[in-house]
Amino acid sequence: MVHRFKLRVYYEDTDLAGIVYYANYLKFIERARSEWVREIGVDQAKMKAENDLVFAVRRVEADYLMPAKFDDLLEVQTKVVDLSGAKLDLSQEVMRGDDTLFASKVTLICLTGTGRPTRFPAEIRQIT
Repeated sequence: MVHRFKLRVYYEDTDLAGIVYYANYLKFIERARSEWVREIGVDQAKMKAENDLVFAVRRVEADYLMPAKFDDLLEVQTKVVDLSGAKLDLSQEVMRGDDTLFASKVTLICLTGTGRPTRFPAEIRQIT
């Protein structure tokens, strides 16, 4: 299953050259992950309040392939690659039409309120 999240590049997303500043791609994929989690029925605020658990990014591999520019309409595609009890690997690509501009592999983990890694809740482990 591929989750799709559309976004537009605003002036504030660009650098002096008029292209998307490299760190903003990480913001774009974060927004897409937040929407994906919401769409699969996970309430992160409730998870924190009731279970004292939060998601955290453990690792990101990023490839910048082509620049996005002001006013481009982009789509972030998110796919589950692997899910175990303690980690979730995602593939996330930022697309402009058929062109892949940015490709990433993201590993998420679950942390307790004390910052210790723990298993994902059962509803997360069942998403694949």
